[in-house]
Amino acid sequence: MKVTEFHYPPGIDLTMIQTDKFKSAALSASFLVPLKRETAAANALVPYVLRRGTERYPTMGEISVRLEELYGGTLDPAVRKRGETQCVGLIGSFLDDAYALESGSNLQEAAALLEEMLLHPVTENGAFKEEYVSGEREKLVQAIRAQINDKRQYAMLRLLQEMCRDEHCGVDPLGGEADMAAVTAQDAWNAYQGLLKHARLHLFYCGTADAEEVKKALEGLMKGVHALQGEDVQALTCDVYYDPQRNETVVERMDVAQGKLAIGFRTDGVRLTGDDRRSYAALTVMNALYGGTATSKLFMNVRERLSLCYYASSAVESLKGMLVVSSGVEFDSMDRAQQEILDQLEAVKRGDFTDDELESARQAVVNVYKSAIDSRAQLESQYLTAAVSGVRVALPELAAEAEQVTREQVAAVAQRVKLDTVYRLVGKEG
Repeated sequence: MKVTEFHYPPGIDLTMIQTDKFKSAALSASFLVPLKRETAAANALVPYVLRRGTERYPTMGEISVRLEELYGGTLDPAVRKRGETQCVGLIGSFLDDAYALESGSNLQEAAALLEEMLLHPVTENGAFKEEYVSGEREKLVQAIRAQINDKRQYAMLRLLQEMCRDEHCGVDPLGGEADMAAVTAQDAWNAYQGLLKHARLHLFYCGTADAEEVKKALEGLMKGVHALQGEDVQALTCDVYYDPQRNETVVERMDVAQGKLAIGFRTDGVRLTGDDRRSYAALTVMNALYGGTATSKLFMNVRERLSLCYYASSAVESLKGMLVVSSGVEFDSMDRAQQEILDQLEAVKRGDFTDDELESARQAVVNVYKSAIDSRAQLESQYLTAAVSGVRVALPELAAEAEQVTREQVAAVAQRVKLDTVYRLVGKEG
């Protein structure tokens, strides 16, 4: 696997991975902007409207026909969050040229379609077509409203909203329901113009083509965006909040049969973009040992041995310096489950874990990095995070760092993890 990166100032980055692991090539374009409550909804709507039609292919049906001609290719809207950055754009795949039966270049055709969708959308009265905006807006309003249906994900969403209520990280990348419902065609068009002028653009390719071939295919798109970009491309930052005295509990009542307990911790600044990379490697191993795997302390003790939770797991937010725990709990077990989750963290802080537990955690992290190399989606996600953070480290290097983490480093980084916010979702009468 060969990784090549190309920068087209002031704000276009292209990551190209040449590999023969996959029969389908991946291609994506993501506008990267600071995540803000007042702009999130309009920005999120843009890629969905862009997908509806272009000057050359003015309907979704015509775009679908064009994608079918690319051996059933895809090109879909994507709205994601990385730390305090909103990432909006299009992500797709198409049959790699190495496996195509006919002459010609799928890469060039896919790149041309991507350029068409990003730079030549259907317009009406100097803005996006009202029919397309209203249709996609209603779908996204329904999607935001439907977040409450998955209580596990809803609990994590609410935890982050409460934990980061004074931080940009607490904003839903789709924006709020009321904000989305209020976006007009002109608002969406203004957001689109703002993305073209002020956002960083990250382009990603993964397939058999070499770097020069990829750059040639995407040259028109890069030149088109470059011509529109101003010199004031927005800088991407991610502030780290840490108050060792903060310890809040939020209780929400709802008509649910099972309680949800979500707990947020701060890592005292330990994160991927921190000054001490060894501490971040230790944090990833510590998380795997604590609650990130099926052999972790939360799973083996809180769920299996004590049967206090239906599920219990932890995860690291790599850019914000946070660790979060997600669990499903009976209402009358909520207090005991919370205490046991905290007790297991204290055990890690004391170094109360076996050599086998440590080795299992190390290998779990190593396997995550190694398995990412075998997934186009994970590679795209990994390099999107790198584009946002500015930290470009090869996956094998991250795996090697995790493999060297010691018992002392795990305990030391665990001692820096402090409780911040507890979110409880309980029954109306519970």
